[in-house]
Amino acid sequence: MPAGTLAGPPTKLNATAASALSAAFAASSAGAATEAPPPAKLKVVYHLSDLDKVSFLVGNIQNHLDGVGGPDNVTIALVVHGQALRAFHASSANPDLSKHVGEFSRAGLELAACGNTMKSQKVGLTDLLPGFVAADRGGVVRIAELQSQGYLYLRP
Repeated sequence: MPAGTLAGPPTKLNATAASALSAAFAASSAGAATEAPPPAKLKVVYHLSDLDKVSFLVGNIQNHLDGVGGPDNVTIALVVHGQALRAFHASSANPDLSKHVGEFSRAGLELAACGNTMKSQKVGLTDLLPGFVAADRGGVVRIAELQSQGYLYLRP
């Protein structure tokens, strides 16, 4: 008889091994029957500085919200600086972008405008689409703060 088999006359060792094997299968079956706990609510910061990527990024955020079942299932922050901030000037923003920004704001997304960029473009919060807050110490500083709080970084 090959070594390591349980065949042969019952012995105390074979009975112990069989009991251990049965217990292992039972535990494995019980573990498989229970569902894994739902994943923790993710926190994500989107970084936008390129004017030509504004529509693409807005689409990404909308797809993200739709993909997780809405804003209750994810925490999203958008930090805008550089030329991209021009797209969010209230006086010149396209209507579709204005609509999305309003929806994002109502859904509780943080919309942060770089304070340094606001100064260089000579705009205040009242000049931007409603819902924005100022990242007074700068957009990249705000991104780093969010990352230190466990936010995942995404940049299109």
